[in-house]
Amino acid sequence: MENLKYVGTRDKNITATASQAILKGICDDGGLYIPEKMPKLEKSLEELSKLDYRKLAYEILKLFLTDYTDDELKACIKGAYDEKFDTPEIAPVVKRADVSILELFHGKTIAFKDMALSILPYLMKTAARKNGIDKEIVILTATSGDTGKAALEGFANVDGIRIIVFFPEDGVSPVQKLQMVTQEGKNTCVVGIKGNFDDAQTAVKTIFTDKALSDELSTKGFIFSSANSINIGRLLPQVVYYFQGYLRMAESGEIKLGDEINVVVPTGNFGNILAGYFAKLLGLPVKTFVCASNMNNILTDFFNTGVYDKNRPFNVTMSPSMDILISSNLERLLCLSTSQEKTKALMQSLSKDGKYTLDLTDGIIKGEFATEEETASAIKQMYEKTGYVMDTHTAVAYASYEKYKAKTGDNTPALLVSTASPYKFTKDVLISIDKKYADMDFFPLMKELEKISGVKIPAPIAGIENRPVLHKAVIEKEEIKEFVKNQLIK
Repeated sequence: MENLKYVGTRDKNITATASQAILKGICDDGGLYIPEKMPKLEKSLEELSKLDYRKLAYEILKLFLTDYTDDELKACIKGAYDEKFDTPEIAPVVKRADVSILELFHGKTIAFKDMALSILPYLMKTAARKNGIDKEIVILTATSGDTGKAALEGFANVDGIRIIVFFPEDGVSPVQKLQMVTQEGKNTCVVGIKGNFDDAQTAVKTIFTDKALSDELSTKGFIFSSANSINIGRLLPQVVYYFQGYLRMAESGEIKLGDEINVVVPTGNFGNILAGYFAKLLGLPVKTFVCASNMNNILTDFFNTGVYDKNRPFNVTMSPSMDILISSNLERLLCLSTSQEKTKALMQSLSKDGKYTLDLTDGIIKGEFATEEETASAIKQMYEKTGYVMDTHTAVAYASYEKYKAKTGDNTPALLVSTASPYKFTKDVLISIDKKYADMDFFPLMKELEKISGVKIPAPIAGIENRPVLHKAVIEKEEIKEFVKNQLIK
């Protein structure tokens, strides 16, 4: 197979192999890595339909990770998708109401980030070995709630790697916060910041492009990398589950192989839906992607008007993992749709003026959003119709899809991407179903959710409120760089 090169989104002369791009995480100029050209499937949908998740992952990932040997790639997949998932299907599909729901929350942190962050540590360790890296890798990660815990779980106690996670102190759910601050592992560090996810993400990206700091830490034996979806190694494993969702829909008789589907994705940083877009470029029959946002609906406005403008109020919502105004992965779509030169100019405009204009309104991605009231109503309606309980982010997607259908009359079979267990957002979920839960505390409500959903409290969070808090640091957003430096140079 021909080796696939990766290039920067702002400079096509920045190139890397897959393993080098995974190690770097981000280009030196702040751009992101994308494949120089998009590969094509080597097997038919019929052939892929006979594979389990692990074999499917191999067939997809080998197209992108061409400098990994077959044995290396198979070992990474075997280590990632094992009994840490509570179902052998890894990502099951269930039909409820008028949608097929792709459940991506069956891993150790009960959120979709497990799908990629279970394999990233294996990919990264293999990449370090392949490229003769003898320095300690420092993973810097900003999280809006789910990436942090999944990254911590994946990299905890991995030799040769340290991980530092920054999260908005007042911008995640109680379960999300406790999942992070109770994390064990001698190489882990979790830090709350007084700010929002965008503040943390911007600071981390700035550190990656700070050559003086990188050079200083290199002399001390450290190199930086990322577990955020800015790292191509985080993005590519997510392509697999879009094929899984489609093939399971066909297996159930919901569609026939070759039929088009619509895909609805709750979207914040744009990585999850971009992985779906990659799947379409590979050959997955997708008619339309519905990019579903909450009240921070900057992406909805962009896909409807062509104007991306982050100069707007920041809303704290019941779907906190989507409380984002700077969607980093959108840069990859801009480059795929235009050029490196155009993308660089757009990113300069975003940095200088907080906005840019690019007309992608005729594309296959349609923007829609849900208010808090619509999100709550979607949870209630789905429960009353079917007994199925959705988390708040999945509910944003479902409410957005219903609005999209009402506007367009498009009844193409739809795959709804469910990104988290409702147990991560227990109180908001239950209040949406019945206001009587409003005065009850978060953790006792888990028992109530267990009763009405018929789904046991997931083992990874059972009793989490009683676990010792191991990470207590809270800093100002302006202190992130200094904190990282002090953490490493002691």
